[in-house]
Amino acid sequence: MPNIDKEINRFVGRALHQYDLLADGDHILIGLSGGKDSLSLLYILNEWKKKTPFPYKLSAAHIDLGFDGTDTGAIEDYCRQLSVPCYVERTNFGPMAHSEENRENPCFLCSRLRRKRLFEIAHTLGANKVALGHNKDDLIETLFLNIFYSGEISTMVPRQPFFNGLITVIRPLAMVDAEKLERFAVRLSMPEIKNPCPSAGSSCRKEIREMLKTLYRQNKKVKGNIFHALSNVHPDYLL
Repeated sequence: MPNIDKEINRFVGRALHQYDLLADGDHILIGLSGGKDSLSLLYILNEWKKKTPFPYKLSAAHIDLGFDGTDTGAIEDYCRQLSVPCYVERTNFGPMAHSEENRENPCFLCSRLRRKRLFEIAHTLGANKVALGHNKDDLIETLFLNIFYSGEISTMVPRQPFFNGLITVIRPLAMVDAEKLERFAVRLSMPEIKNPCPSAGSSCRKEIREMLKTLYRQNKKVKGNIFHALSNVHPDYLL
């Protein structure tokens, strides 16, 4: 796969193998936010179809959150270029999540509504897996978000079954650095979809990201150590 960065390809392959993310006959619905990660995931899984020893089917879905100025045309065009069926769902989830009644936690409600709708689309299409573009940085940031703001030690995982295994969420980019995906998207001239969400630039996640960047600059081993810690837990030394 000459168009995929060797390191990205290696880490995606490791995640696919280690967490058993792909299987013969899978129908995978890729959740497209319009960001570089989900578009990269679409491209990568489409390329992997050419080398896997078994067939699997890809579909894509984008949940339009209903903010003014949203243009989904670039997402639909990109899917057409890759010959992947794309389903665009128009909703009012964004304004609903930012209503006066929910102003303290719009991101949580919006995420929950989007995920629920993705599951419904997957069920309608007969897809048994939903692939999301969360990367290594996302997993680390979520760990600290949950510690600081939810009082729990948890994060997103590469493979997560729902509804007694009827649908499984997979995250093939879980081992890939965000910076590498950004360079990859630029190199392949992937469409840049503006995020119209009013909370995009002022979220708790952004604060965590800036804190972690400071730590990473001070010691290059920090990111790798945090990520390793996610699978190196010692319960006997927790309360």
